[in-house]
Amino acid sequence: MMWIYALFFASKEVANEIGDQAWTERAELICQDAADERIALADFRPLNESGADALAERSKLVDLATDTLERMLGKLEETTPSDAKGQELIPLWIADYRSYISDRRAYAEDLRLGTNVPFGESIVMGIPLSEKISTFAADNAMTSCKPPMDLSI
Repeated sequence: MMWIYALFFASKEVANEIGDQAWTERAELICQDAADERIALADFRPLNESGADALAERSKLVDLATDTLERMLGKLEETTPSDAKGQELIPLWIADYRSYISDRRAYAEDLRLGTNVPFGESIVMGIPLSEKISTFAADNAMTSCKPPMDLSI
């Protein structure tokens, strides 16, 4: 019986979906450009084959990749969605992204100091911040706006 309710009667509205589709389409293009920039920075050498300055080099790459995210957010903030829900949710999403960027900067600093530990990000309401950001991006058809997985490998 529950599946009948879910199929026919339950709301089909996505909780995070904003109404300004033009804004989300523009955001997707901006985010794709940032993703392309990060792809150009990729260094797939294993750390043990990268030489004596491997951690310092990695920290520079993390900073450069994070710079692409900061520029992306700056461009996204140039316009505001036209709908009330978008005007409410997009600033919260961007604030989450800025916290994620702060986590990336802290990780790059650890690398500069010679500490080779896995990337650790903030946890919000029991879930990684990147997951929260990704869910919002997916709910708004902004797939390229999901946080990169470059530090999780």
